[in-house]
Amino acid sequence: MPDARNRDALRGESDRAPPEEVRSIVPARWRFPVGIVLAAAVLASPFVGLQTATAAPVSSSVKINEVESSGGTPGDWVELANTAATPVDLSGYIVKDNDDTHVFTIAANTTIAANGFLALDVETAFGLGASDSARLFAPDGTTLVDSYTWTSHANPTYGRCPDGTGTFTTTLASTKGAANSCTPPAPTVATSVKINEVESSGGTPGDWAELVNTSAVALDVAGYIIKDNDDTHVFTIPSGTSIAAKGYLALDVETAYGLGASDSARFFAPNGTTLIDSYTWTAHASTTYGRCPDGTGAFQATTTSTKGAANDCGPATPTTPTTPTGPTAEAWPGAASIATADQNGAIGGNLSGLAYDPSGTSARGTLWAVKNGPSTLYKLKYNGSAWVSDTSGTGAFAAGKSLHYADGTGDPDAEGVTFTGAGPSGGAFVSTERNNSVSSVSRPSVLKFDATGAATSGATSLNATMEWNLTADLPAVAPNSGLEAISWISDSFLTSKGFVDEKTGAAYNPATYADHGNGLFFVGLEANGAVYAYALNQVTGGYTRVATIASGFTGVMDLEFEQESSRFWAVCDDTCNGQSAILEIAQSGTNKGHFAVTHVYDRPTGMPNYNNEGFALAPQAECVAGQKPVFWSDDTNDQGSALRSGTVNCTVIPDTTPPVVSAALAGRTLTLSATDSGSGVATIEYQLDTATAWSLYSAPVVLDGSAHAVRYRATDVAGVVSSVQTLSASATAPAGILTLQPQGVARTIEPSGTVSGLGARLVDANLNPVVGLKIAFRITGPGTFVGGATSTSVVTNSAGIALAPVVVGTAPGSVVLTAARSGSTTIALPTITVAAPAAALTATVAASTAVVAGRVSLTVTATNTSTVPVTVLLKSTYGTKTFTAVAPGATVTQTFKTYVAAVAAGSATVVLTGDAGQRSLAVPYAAASAN
Repeated sequence: MPDARNRDALRGESDRAPPEEVRSIVPARWRFPVGIVLAAAVLASPFVGLQTATAAPVSSSVKINEVESSGGTPGDWVELANTAATPVDLSGYIVKDNDDTHVFTIAANTTIAANGFLALDVETAFGLGASDSARLFAPDGTTLVDSYTWTSHANPTYGRCPDGTGTFTTTLASTKGAANSCTPPAPTVATSVKINEVESSGGTPGDWAELVNTSAVALDVAGYIIKDNDDTHVFTIPSGTSIAAKGYLALDVETAYGLGASDSARFFAPNGTTLIDSYTWTAHASTTYGRCPDGTGAFQATTTSTKGAANDCGPATPTTPTTPTGPTAEAWPGAASIATADQNGAIGGNLSGLAYDPSGTSARGTLWAVKNGPSTLYKLKYNGSAWVSDTSGTGAFAAGKSLHYADGTGDPDAEGVTFTGAGPSGGAFVSTERNNSVSSVSRPSVLKFDATGAATSGATSLNATMEWNLTADLPAVAPNSGLEAISWISDSFLTSKGFVDEKTGAAYNPATYADHGNGLFFVGLEANGAVYAYALNQVTGGYTRVATIASGFTGVMDLEFEQESSRFWAVCDDTCNGQSAILEIAQSGTNKGHFAVTHVYDRPTGMPNYNNEGFALAPQAECVAGQKPVFWSDDTNDQGSALRSGTVNCTVIPDTTPPVVSAALAGRTLTLSATDSGSGVATIEYQLDTATAWSLYSAPVVLDGSAHAVRYRATDVAGVVSSVQTLSASATAPAGILTLQPQGVARTIEPSGTVSGLGARLVDANLNPVVGLKIAFRITGPGTFVGGATSTSVVTNSAGIALAPVVVGTAPGSVVLTAARSGSTTIALPTITVAAPAAALTATVAASTAVVAGRVSLTVTATNTSTVPVTVLLKSTYGTKTFTAVAPGATVTQTFKTYVAAVAAGSATVVLTGDAGQRSLAVPYAAASAN
């Protein structure tokens, strides 16, 4: 569902009213019963019926007390509080939002108990938006009793603190029909410490991650863990480490691992599995990435690096673009018009993800949908004019089926739905953001439901058969900004396109992931617009992230893989003006093997900018006059409709005809060509003689004078490959005078070093290679061939080349290697220089700890025992110091303040740098304590 907390003037997840020019009041016959929740304590009182209700003085005793405008159960609600010692009769009183035409009338005979609470489910009449009001009126509809106005959704609710009399603030938890949750818990590391700044390239002394303590008390972080995107890379914060109130702590993680250009910084509790905070990036920052403002804001590139201090955020810049990056947006590739696709008011608000199950023919298939609150799975059939609930069979979906977690509890915030290649019989896979019953806690999970087995038993609800909770792997997100979209793509497609497994860095190999089925699941995160590919273990419930994909949008609402066109759709809602992006696996360039955005489409011009969260495409079989159906689900239920349909251009029928390839030999020049009547020729390839790898043909190939066998083929744009053709070229005698050409490059080595790749090429007067003749090689100077010989002979290969054996340098000096053939001139090959090795780098090192003024200090000393000056770097957990041009026999020392009272035994590092290279020495030190 859209998290309107992160954007202004956007509709929430509830049934938000349409724009003024198209708003209408839902007729009374379509309205649902008014829901009223009384505080449990009041309902339980045996004296409630004995108290006399009064209508006065309402203006001073009844107040708006709490408001839920996004993601409530069952929807948006307003809570009233009675501050008087007697009950108050509220019959006929009215609640409105900021639109006077939106009216919720409190039912007759409704009272609010003395000092009690009354929760009103206003979403039966209207929805509350991100920027809206709740207003309580007397029965005349004009006398204002109380009101509250806000500009963005709260997480979780807005409430008075204290109840009935205090000012409104963001509550700590939703308490519908009960006293507000206002007292904050004591600060903890889990609630108050955040990743604040990250240096992944060129830091001092290396990569680092900075934490910030947002609380007003010091917090102990000893034993907590920082990881990158690899769970085996672990940096443990030393014992005795704490962060001052509102303070910063910079951690030099490069002592354990380095941070990459596409990587993450993840902050874990000491158990190494409980994720507290994280940040993921796709390229190095020119400075650093930091939160703006510190501790609470979104990450952006900072103006300057501020290790261990407040971030330098520079001028404010937009952090939430409303249009995707990448290709320029194009017009919708289909008809401009759209139509209502459901029966008015039948489904209601909060409809989210869609999935289309084809019939296998040109007949309409089945449209599956999920509602995010209350969590419901719908199975919809087309009745000739609209999509309606399937009422056939013993397990009819007449009212949809409520969804629960595996133990039968909870209300999963269902946002997306998809099927594997097995269709509904293989289970319905639902992406969820949280448990609506605990709406303030994020729980981004994929749930699997038996959509056909248990469903046919007549059950009205379904329990998940498997849950993949991805919290530990995904970036930390708000409860209402988690898994919004889901789709499935087969292994066969991914491997055919050379999809790269970003975990291994190699081509995706399905065998790597046991029991994952025969495809990967792709989920879209509302918080950042990223798409994550997972192998979900269908036996253990485990998972492995295989890839992270940038959609170009700030949030992804649905994903749809169009098998017939191999196009992967990523769809955004009204936040991005209803745009869609096409993702395809690049076949060349820097993105080769990775999904990249190739097209961005605007919504159809006939579609208002609705809060569309679901998207589904019909198959090619339903194509009529070049168009096929497409569907959108509207979370806000604008104009009483949750489903709309349009059309999209039909998928081009795949090209299955292979290209025709031919060859021509003019003298010794081979020319290849190909034609294709379908998608066109993509490549021509050939193999020469015994070669097994195919070479790309781009220009005529000149063959040498020896006999050759050539095999060649062509591939069209659709990937269809021709049959392999063959051609034979007879040998020709060498022409004129034969000439030797030197091969290889000059090299410098140390004594006992080796050089290979030197040799000579023999060509005739037409520069054709001469095959099968001996070339004599001879060494002069301080070197031999491997084995000790200084002369040998080698026969030229099919390219006319003879390579000399490996040369070994025996002493400093120049080694000259010559090549000769009987009757031809001797030539010198590139010279080998044997140079004496540089002086070795050595040092005497020591480290010691001491307690000074109740704090431990660490002293590191190094004496240069090399014969040449060196640069010395003294490096510890508590700092670094560099000394340049340290003369032989000179000693350098640095004392590092730890600022802590106790230090465990450990080691520092001394790094020597000189002409001979670099050498690192570990220097152990003992534990020390002021206690």
